[in-house]
Parts: sequence; structure tokens; C-alpha cells
Amino acid sequence: MKICGIDDAGRGSMIGPLVIAGVSIEKRNLKKLKAIGVRDSKKLTPKKREILYKKIIKIVDSYYVVRITPQVIDRSVINHNLNHLEARNMAKIVLKLKSQISYVDSCDVDYKRFGKEISSLSSNARIKSYHHADSRFVSVAAASIIAKVSRDRSLKRLNKNFELGSGYPSDKKTVHAVKKILSKKKTMPFIRMSWKPIQKIIQKN
Repeated sequence: MKICGIDDAGRGSMIGPLVIAGVSIEKRNLKKLKAIGVRDSKKLTPKKREILYKKIIKIVDSYYVVRITPQVIDRSVINHNLNHLEARNMAKIVLKLKSQISYVDSCDVDYKRFGKEISSLSSNARIKSYHHADSRFVSVAAASIIAKVSRDRSLKRLNKNFELGSGYPSDKKTVHAVKKILSKKKTMPFIRMSWKPIQKIIQKN
């Protein structure tokens, strides 16, 4: 039986892409992921995630990564359908990886509704949606590592030209960099203009 795990990275960030990743693996091989120390990416250092990333892609049968740009995110936020955007892209991954059952980390407060939406968008695939699925299922934890490393690499490329930090509102370096850019009446394609922290900076300016 083939199992799929799906998770995202960067949903709360002010800058950069929202990354969604999925892995597909035979159920009997899940223990191999546990054996190498796969767990929720948030509980791992960047260096450890990079090491595990390379091991994971060798163990799983297949994996798929979707990067959603700030412009697409902004359109969804304006239309109040960010959760639908995630569901649509998770369904895309489900269809791509063709597993018998898919476990997803729900971004919707109603995790059952989120699972049903993904199922309806992926030809009634069997979906198991949960909150904190990345700490409950090793397949989702593996997907969370793939997503996080992929996003970290995107941020690393951006940081070569701009000192943006992690991209999150809690990061003073990020906030300072964004304020500096917006104070010059500029916009950059990597900034999520619809985000409330960004809107507050614009209003103050």
C-alpha cells in the first residue's frame, strides 16, 4: 500500500513563496523514515533538515514540490480563499503521486472540511486531514522537511541580494528590510503585499 504525506512551509511569512510538498512511499518503508530520525521540520535545525532531505528523497518512491508565488497568494488573500489555494495545490500533489491514501496537515480550523475539499478536487481520493499531522505521521513529517528545505533555499537566494532574514513578521531583520524597501515607494515581487503586517507598514509610511 502506497502512503502519501503532504505539508506546507512559509504560510505565515511576509516574503517569499508558500511551498507545499508531498512524498509517496510504500507503507512497509515508513519505518525507514523513522530510523533516520524524520520528524516535524520545526523541531530540527536547518543543517539537520538538509541532511534528512537528501536521505528522504532516496527512501521515498516519489516526491513533488509546488511553489506558490506572493502574487498568487495576494490574489487568494484578497478573495478570502487562501485555504482553497492550499487545498487546490494539495489536490494537485495527490493526483501527481497516485497513492492509496494521503495524510495532510490541515491549515483550516475545520480539518474535516479541508480534507473533504481536497478529496473533491482530486477525484474523490482517500484523504486523512488532521491538525499537527507533521508530528503525528512520519510521511507528513518527511513532506514538511522537503517543503521547509525547498523554501529555505528560495530565501537563501533572495538573501544574496537583500538582507531579508527568515521572512517572518517575528524577525526584526525581515521587518526592517521590508520597511526600508517600502519607504522608497518600491514594491518587490517577493513581498506579500496583502499581508496585514505589510499593510500596517504601508499605512505608517
